[in-house]
Amino acid sequence: MKPVIQLEKTGCGLASCAALAGISYARARQVANSIGIYADDPSLWSDTAHVRQLLEKLGISAGPNEIPFSSWQTLPDRALLAIKWHLEKSRPFWHWVVFLRQDGSSHVLDSKPSLKHHIRTDFGRMHPKWYIHIEH
Repeated sequence: MKPVIQLEKTGCGLASCAALAGISYARARQVANSIGIYADDPSLWSDTAHVRQLLEKLGISAGPNEIPFSSWQTLPDRALLAIKWHLEKSRPFWHWVVFLRQDGSSHVLDSKPSLKHHIRTDFGRMHPKWYIHIEH
């Protein structure tokens, strides 16, 4: 699985879904737009419904709940993580990333355009609030 770079400020959810589906950001945006989801909608940062709808449309099964993060070791092999969680005017916001564990190693795919490396293993610098289990 390869990282997909977000092209809009609130496009981390689209990019994470694109990475999980193995498609381009442009294709994920096209599919999202077809079901009424647009990257310029700030609720992509503060609601899971849009990402869940896009995952379903892309044929990706996600667990029904947001599960509090406890440790990197207890994460499932695939998960959408909410990092950089914070409140703005009493509204929660976060950045979506994809966690993967395969062949004995783990990493995070981060779509943030300004990063030098989009495959991250600096787990101590990321502080997940919760995750959504992604089925295989």
